[in-house]
Amino acid sequence: MLVRFNSFIPVLIVPVVVSAMLTGCGNAGGPEPGTAQTPVSQQSQVQKTEGDGKMEMSNEKNKRLLDAAAKGDTDKIRALIGEGADADARDSRGNTAVMAAAINRQPEAVRLLLEAGADVNIRNDRSDNLFLYAGAEGDMELLRLAISAGADPALTNRYGGTALIPASERGHTDIVRELLTRTQVDVNHVNRLGWTALLEAVILGDGGEAHQTIVRLLLEHGADVNLPDGDGVTPYRHAVSRNFGAIAALLEAAGGR
Repeated sequence: MLVRFNSFIPVLIVPVVVSAMLTGCGNAGGPEPGTAQTPVSQQSQVQKTEGDGKMEMSNEKNKRLLDAAAKGDTDKIRALIGEGADADARDSRGNTAVMAAAINRQPEAVRLLLEAGADVNIRNDRSDNLFLYAGAEGDMELLRLAISAGADPALTNRYGGTALIPASERGHTDIVRELLTRTQVDVNHVNRLGWTALLEAVILGDGGEAHQTIVRLLLEHGADVNLPDGDGVTPYRHAVSRNFGAIAALLEAAGGR
């Protein structure tokens, strides 16, 4: 009897103890009876799904903003900005909504986006921004919007030139005057071709009245008349070699040699 009783005790007691231990461990730190708990992996998946959904909505709004900017749809731009679209969203070429509007000549859209806080200095994949683009294209309205928004005149295009250089080359007299009088653009900046605005006005200009006026403006605002190109040729020598008599005379009068 004693042997049977003693041998039975482990069989009887051990399951009870183990059961009690398991029950205690299960309750420790677990949910209260009647409550449900989502597994950690499932919670992470839910959060990821929600995040992806919000990102897709944001991207869709940004695409619609870029499209509205290109079309000059100011009502839609205003609505999308109010809904949280990013005023500095970019397209596949790096164009912001401001640039999308500028390229499509939509100045009111540009104005609205700048007023909404868009960054005027962001450059696209071609190193163009509103200021550089307006200078090269000779668009005074866009240029003035860029200047008023605080555009940095020291930023350069894909050739390493400031807005003044292509404006001088292309004969945009009023743009050159605006840049020289309303910004701190460096009149003697040298681009990667080794040319200043004065050199480009002579080398790539046609020698006509527009370029003569530009040469005069550049000289009046401190252009170095004898700063040569990478081969050591001065603006005066370039003017003489191209038979630009009027420009050569202007340069010579300013000390060019």
